[in-house]
Amino acid sequence: MTFSSKVKKELCSIPIERKCCAVAEAYGVLLFCNSFTPSSVKIVTENNDFSDRLPQLFQRAFGVASELKRIPGVGSKTIFSLTDEGAIESIYETVSSSTGRSIATHVNFGVLEEDHCRSAFLRGAFLAGGAVTNPEAGYHLELTTTHFHVCKEVCALMVDMDMEPKETVRKSNYVIYFKNSGMIEDFLTVAGAPVCAMELMSAKIYKDVRNEMNRRVNCDLANTDKTVEAAQAQIAAIRAIEAGPGLDSLGPKLKQTALLRLENPEATLVELCGMYDPPLRKSCLNHRMRRILAIAREI
Repeated sequence: MTFSSKVKKELCSIPIERKCCAVAEAYGVLLFCNSFTPSSVKIVTENNDFSDRLPQLFQRAFGVASELKRIPGVGSKTIFSLTDEGAIESIYETVSSSTGRSIATHVNFGVLEEDHCRSAFLRGAFLAGGAVTNPEAGYHLELTTTHFHVCKEVCALMVDMDMEPKETVRKSNYVIYFKNSGMIEDFLTVAGAPVCAMELMSAKIYKDVRNEMNRRVNCDLANTDKTVEAAQAQIAAIRAIEAGPGLDSLGPKLKQTALLRLENPEATLVELCGMYDPPLRKSCLNHRMRRILAIAREI
């Protein structure tokens, strides 16, 4: 099951109780479905939970469940069609604040005065025209509508609800989207899918922890590479001195350091410092190594 399907399943588990919320949710479905015109309504979905919920929703909101025809589509798609003039007239009378049917391409904010109705509206919009990527792959949630003014007005509604949506145009459709994981979590929570919001949050935390671990491992590997390269350069310098004037030419302290390095080729400077009795300071050992490298360069 895709993450989008999980979200829709959770949204569809919310009981259809309040009449006002049923109207708001159905209104969201209509404005983000495939077609909502004065002559017909067409809703296409591949989600079985939404298919089962839709007739109940339209019955509670508009009393038109029997007029909503369910037709098998291609593959797993289900098509809901409504062409009954009386049923469509009933829908327009419910969602419109004025005479005429031009309200189909605008948002009637009078239907969305209460917070719970706004949440229901976003729920319906996502069920009909929404999708969200698997959080393990990335963060992207979008709502698609064929209505220009609806896109603008729903964005304004979201801003009023402390969200930060973005807009784009894809072919003949208008898309509202989020790419910020926090905004997606907020949307899912408001729409009624807090469990999926928590799943997204958990996935984000896991990814952040994994990325931090990878960063630290890469940093440790880089430091290890530097340590190995430095040790190899020091050993090469000591071998050059050994093959030339000999290690006795270094003096007691430098000779001691050279022999200690040859005996411990993989040790870090800190580890070498601990091998002295008493332990040597790292700055002092660094100074000795630099002198050995300088002598080798002269040779």
